[in-house]
Amino acid sequence: MPKTAVGLFENPKLVDDVVRKIEALGIPRKEVRTLEEEASFEVTGVMSFPRLEFEDDLIRELNKIGATNAEAQAYVEGLRHGGALVFATGTDEKVQAALDIMKQHGALEIEKTSGAEPDLPYVVQESMSPSRNSPVPAGRVGQPAEGAGLFVW
Repeated sequence: MPKTAVGLFENPKLVDDVVRKIEALGIPRKEVRTLEEEASFEVTGVMSFPRLEFEDDLIRELNKIGATNAEAQAYVEGLRHGGALVFATGTDEKVQAALDIMKQHGALEIEKTSGAEPDLPYVVQESMSPSRNSPVPAGRVGQPAEGAGLFVW
């Protein structure tokens, strides 16, 4: 099963260095992805909501790799506040090493290791819907991460 490390960075300028170090591990560039929110979204019609569509697509993709709705929403909020995401997919040991690089370079922690609900730095808890009963065909590997998440899908 593929594994993906995901890191949210408050400072997008750190991302290039993180990507270079992840690629140096031997993870091919096509398996390393970065994402920032666009400065402006092109409206293509009367019923066009490009920012909402971007965020919904990202949440869907994060859910597919095993992120909970709360985690996915926290990543989206991080992008809204000018952050950047780094994704690295590969073998167990390479993805674990990528996760370590993300942590070393300041990936933001998006949840606590205890408690029923994650502690999200930018999301108001009352606005989130519970995700405990939502079936996800993938999941988090191990305990919640300090600064980056590791998902299997």
